[in-house]
Amino acid sequence: MLFQHKNVTATWLVPIRLTGAGTFLLLYFFLRDHKRALSVWKGRRNAVDILVYAIAGMMLCQYSYFQTIEWSNAGTATVIQYLGPAMTVIYVCVSERQKPKRKEVLAALLALSGIFLIATHGRPGTLALSQKALGMGLLSAVGLVIYTVKPRRLLKQFPAPLILAWGMLIGGIVLMVLMRPWRHMPQLDAQLIGVLLVIIVLGTMTSFSLYLHSVKLIGPVQAGLFACVEPVAAAVLSVVCMKETFVAMDLLGFVLIVATVFVLAAPEKSAASEEDG
Repeated sequence: MLFQHKNVTATWLVPIRLTGAGTFLLLYFFLRDHKRALSVWKGRRNAVDILVYAIAGMMLCQYSYFQTIEWSNAGTATVIQYLGPAMTVIYVCVSERQKPKRKEVLAALLALSGIFLIATHGRPGTLALSQKALGMGLLSAVGLVIYTVKPRRLLKQFPAPLILAWGMLIGGIVLMVLMRPWRHMPQLDAQLIGVLLVIIVLGTMTSFSLYLHSVKLIGPVQAGLFACVEPVAAAVLSVVCMKETFVAMDLLGFVLIVATVFVLAAPEKSAASEEDG
């Protein structure tokens, strides 16, 4: 809505979003226990991990994701970003020199097939999606991989929302310096400010916090399966609210990419059951 009707750009929205959400979250931790809030910076390795997570993970993921929305639509951007789980599996296999499991190979093939259909509508040599939107969407998936993998050691020491708060604030400040959003200010009115607050409070602070709490309550696998509603919801809302249109090849590509998460979450067969089979 902001991109189409309020002349807002990703270079203005994302720095404001991350800085605002990070500030609010960090203020909460400082009010509760300021020593705990600052303890994440003790130790050089912790500091490096936070900076990499904030810039190469949070900032890269969020900026490229919103830029993809600006250049395409919310449904397409969200689905392309969901290549992240399959890419994470590939990264772990390569970095830890593990042989991929059959379901991991299947997930990678589904993901590649899905992005092929979305990008070309099944016609090799032609692009149904602009090159810059496709490239930025793939970059958001890479950012999602870094965002998922990098903070694992930190999360063993500190609450996830605290790491999230620092990541958002640092990523937002870096984007402020790089993008200088004050140089291309949109026309501020009550509707724009209201929608911006919804994005910061509901779309960022609340959604991230609820997801992390769901991981704590039901575990990462089930939480990840519930999160598969996101690309479907984004596509549906794009059609209902923003009058976007998707062709059959788009929808098939969406299904293939979302299916990768279910494939990766499927339990492995035990050796005994495989022998019986």
